[in-house]
Amino acid sequence: MINIYLKEFNPKYKGERIIARLYNGDILPYFNRYEIDGKGLLREKGLEIAWVSDPVDIFFLQIQGSGQIRLENGQTIRVNYAASNGRPYRSIGRLLIDEGVIPGKEMSLNKLREYLEAHPQERDRILNYNESYVFFRIVEDGPLGNIEVPLTQGRSIATDSRLFPKGGLAFIITEKPVINESGDIIEWKSLSRFVLNQDTGGAIKGSGRVDLFFGKGKKAEIGAGNMMHNGKLYFLIKKHLG
Repeated sequence: MINIYLKEFNPKYKGERIIARLYNGDILPYFNRYEIDGKGLLREKGLEIAWVSDPVDIFFLQIQGSGQIRLENGQTIRVNYAASNGRPYRSIGRLLIDEGVIPGKEMSLNKLREYLEAHPQERDRILNYNESYVFFRIVEDGPLGNIEVPLTQGRSIATDSRLFPKGGLAFIITEKPVINESGDIIEWKSLSRFVLNQDTGGAIKGSGRVDLFFGKGKKAEIGAGNMMHNGKLYFLIKKHLG
């Protein structure tokens, strides 16, 4: 995998880069999801850090960008985003909405998981629709954001790093779910607080998308998977006097 910074070829592409591979002297796009998982083009190269029994778990781990893997011996390892294949992110949730499988108002990560588990014959087609692929590294602490600082539950946000300052202090106004012990959302409560812009992601594009870090555990998974609410975001900037 190689990174090509396009500004080196033309200044108008400042800040733009492509991720590629070198093959017989040619620069080609890096492998997509089907080529990696379906055709196994990266197997037997000593790149694996763990094997997971459910490919759907891996897919959602890639969407989240970090997580924990519990090994057969009971130990747990933390994994964090290391790189991606450079392919554009394509939402499988949007795919199923467009196909009329799941109504837009009902869409969530939990709904996606339920559908994939109930229709295993469609799983590979749906997952491969998203050609983007995330590679991980093992970390001692985390999860780490794009400024290499551990994220804080309920206080760390992810935005488009091309538009918003990394590490910037912001204030959000939105709603958050209240989840009972059975894992059901019983109500939505107002949420307003200061947050830090500490992360980004392949699906987080434009000024209208902000992700709030919910932490770890089942409740965090349910909350994050259902969090698609409108809100307001204010970044604090230094006022210049005089």
